[in-house]
Amino acid sequence: MPPAIRIEGLSKCYKVQRSAPGGAYGYQTLRDELARIASKIWNREGHTAFEDFWALRDVEFEIHPGEVVGIIGRNGAGKSTLLKILSRITKPTTGRVELRGRVGSLLEVGTGFHPELTGRENIFLNGAILGMSRTEIARKFDEIVAFAEVERFLDTPVKRYSSGMYVRLAFAVAASLEPEVLIVDEVLAVGDMAFQRKCMGRMRDVGRSGCTVLFVSHNMPAVESLCSRAILLDAGRVEKDGGVRELVAEYHRRVMSSHSATGVSVADLEAPGRRVKVFREATLLDENGEPTNHIPLGEAFRMRLILDAPRPIPFPAITLGIDDTLGHRVLSLCTPLTNPAIELLSGPTEVECHVESFPLAPGEYWVKLGLATVGEELDEVEQAVFFSVLNGDAFGEGRGIHRGVCVAPSRWKVTEDVHAQGH
Repeated sequence: MPPAIRIEGLSKCYKVQRSAPGGAYGYQTLRDELARIASKIWNREGHTAFEDFWALRDVEFEIHPGEVVGIIGRNGAGKSTLLKILSRITKPTTGRVELRGRVGSLLEVGTGFHPELTGRENIFLNGAILGMSRTEIARKFDEIVAFAEVERFLDTPVKRYSSGMYVRLAFAVAASLEPEVLIVDEVLAVGDMAFQRKCMGRMRDVGRSGCTVLFVSHNMPAVESLCSRAILLDAGRVEKDGGVRELVAEYHRRVMSSHSATGVSVADLEAPGRRVKVFREATLLDENGEPTNHIPLGEAFRMRLILDAPRPIPFPAITLGIDDTLGHRVLSLCTPLTNPAIELLSGPTEVECHVESFPLAPGEYWVKLGLATVGEELDEVEQAVFFSVLNGDAFGEGRGIHRGVCVAPSRWKVTEDVHAQGH
């Protein structure tokens, strides 16, 4: 069977204006523009200079029918440019793209919507743009409206919709297309949590139906949950192509390390509320004691803190508050819960927190540092260390994808033929 998508030598080049003297970009003052024109008239070096920026460079891969593939990479890696070429929004500079089958795409909020038209009218307009016939749209109209949850505002111009309402309606139309190839960008992050779960379920159903899905996201648990394969882009090139688990781990090693690859020094942070600056450094360590920013599921968690108390602090309470990326507290690690407790903190001190089996599910997290004593909050640092939990083998090889907030080992007892035992 031929591939649903074949890309050969794909490159995209943009002309980017070089910075003007002094670092100014784009807009110029009237004085600057007059000086530039005068320089051109007098044959001086006042012409506008451009340079080539390759958003994509020699990209090649194939995707077979029915595959659900995640496109991952840091901002500026070329993901959105790739999807725009596949959606025929922009043309490549060089290379070739082959698409087989009906293509549905959702790249930006409200793409293909007219702000002055109502939701009802935009369903027919957007459906027609995506290639649906009027009969097909009418047949699926009620399903689209129910999925988007915009019944009350169906006859309201979409210019009055919130961004969440926009994306709900846009996704509902795109998903109802029944395409052979579905292309979805990070735009789903605009919706609320309930809608995101609904969209993920819909894309999972689409993938199971044999449709080819390309999914761009920075949400690695979503990529792991939905995709069977991943492609890592970096600086416009395909760096790796393979299994989701391997590529997500590589993504964290190469991309997310920019947040906090070796922990951070907090000595110079002017965080609000730092009346007494005690925390100096915070570093997440792997099992070999090396700085890291990711740990496998269920393995050891070690956080090393360097403190410098300007005065003796009796019975200090040191807290590592672990928050998800939305700022919700999911776990707290506190010294008062240890035995023995710390009786006195004075001068330079190193403290290490060790959790034998870290219970948080795969995802991205921030560590907040807190220090208090009896009846007094002394020091705190928001978002001191960023780290990721990856799927691991702590519970056995091949045990599947773990989701939720926490994961814990458990024992299960199976009793067969309970009726024969009189139950």
